[in-house]
Amino acid sequence: MSETTDVGIDGVLLFALTLHPDDRGSFTEVYRRSWIPNGKEFPQSNLSLSHANVLRGLHFHRTQADYWCVLSGTAFIALYDLRAGSPTEGTPAEIRVDADEQRYGLYIPPGVAHGFYAETAIALQYLVDEYFTGSDEFGIAWDDPGLAIAWPVSDPILSERDRSNPSLEQASADAPAYVT
Repeated sequence: MSETTDVGIDGVLLFALTLHPDDRGSFTEVYRRSWIPNGKEFPQSNLSLSHANVLRGLHFHRTQADYWCVLSGTAFIALYDLRAGSPTEGTPAEIRVDADEQRYGLYIPPGVAHGFYAETAIALQYLVDEYFTGSDEFGIAWDDPGLAIAWPVSDPILSERDRSNPSLEQASADAPAYVT
């Protein structure tokens, strides 16, 4: 099993992936089902390519879990535990990943808001444990002061969706049941 790092949010798993280089290049095992106890299968894989200075998020799901791997570039990842009754409810976490230095796998359970800022152009592959339908897609304003996330940017490139995400307070009032 890959070595895990505690990021401060219950159920979030950060795996240091092992690179096996040789004179042809390298091989890295990115995901293994056994790494996530009690997790579901991941029936869908997606690839997100982002230019430098793009911020995506914060997004969250009531029932879907994500598994992320930054394949190239440097990303500042922000997480926030929205799960009522979680031992880390209301806790933020920040992770900087530079894929040229070390690759990581990041398991994000349902109810944990997540987003990233592309410090450089990045390629992010992510697995989801439910097929995308759009019915389990929610968001929170990335810069809401209640999140206490120290983003390394004040004026990122945002999608219209992320520009119009509600505040933490409004999102919590609209969709309060995040516990799985």
